[in-house]
Amino acid sequence: MMFGRHTRGVALLIVLWGCTLLAIMLGGFAALARTEGLQARYQFAQTRAHYAAEAGVMRAIAALQAPDASSRWIADGRVYVFAFDDAKVDITIVDEDGKVDLNAASGDVLTGLFKAAGVQDDRAGRLSSAIQDWRRPGDAASPNGAKKPQYEAAGLAYGPRNGPFASVEEARMVLGMDAATWATVAPALTIWSGRERPNTEHAQPLALAAIPGLGGAGAEAVLATRAQGGGGAMAGGNGVTHTIRAEAILDDGTRSSLTSTIRLRGIRSGNQPYAVLRWREGDTE
Repeated sequence: MMFGRHTRGVALLIVLWGCTLLAIMLGGFAALARTEGLQARYQFAQTRAHYAAEAGVMRAIAALQAPDASSRWIADGRVYVFAFDDAKVDITIVDEDGKVDLNAASGDVLTGLFKAAGVQDDRAGRLSSAIQDWRRPGDAASPNGAKKPQYEAAGLAYGPRNGPFASVEEARMVLGMDAATWATVAPALTIWSGRERPNTEHAQPLALAAIPGLGGAGAEAVLATRAQGGGGAMAGGNGVTHTIRAEAILDDGTRSSLTSTIRLRGIRSGNQPYAVLRWREGDTE
């Protein structure tokens, strides 16, 4: 009799443990299903936001080539708002000819850029010379410049390209370029304008201040005149190479951003109207 009771007690204990394990497993499956559902919703929202941002880039390209000059968007950094599906897309366009070209800018413009960025005069001159030496063929350094021996003396395992910059980011490697200076000047740099100095019609404040004889006060005056002029007068004066940034925001707060540098080719039958020079997703460099 005692043996039977003991057996029934063990059986009951096993059943209870089994129920407990089943409850734990069911709870785990429920939590996993909920997590996967949340992940699926997040990925779906991110995908929607991404394609809304892409639509913003395409909208900007179309607006830059609008047949009516007065309705064209202006590539001077102003914000355009575009509604796509359930997303609000903020779009900015910057004309590359309003930036400082690493491969074509004069020494004075490069020095002016670094001064406008808050760099001391002597160091601004050295950075300017180092950039010119990076892009210039030959092994002899210019005064205050830097070729292979100067990089070696600084403990660096590389030297200048001795040819044109292949990307804007390459300027981070120039001798004397620190992270803080780079972060300040990077938005004002390009390799696609081919201009000795920025175009004042499209240049942002830092690039404007880099132009010899203009400075900070002159840059402010140009910007004030530009703001008073509205959009129509300058809409036809855009260049052909632009950097477009589109940030899409859904109703639930999901965000996605794209930055693309494109070169317009004109609207002709059978011709791709633009070429993509650079494409970057998100805000990281």
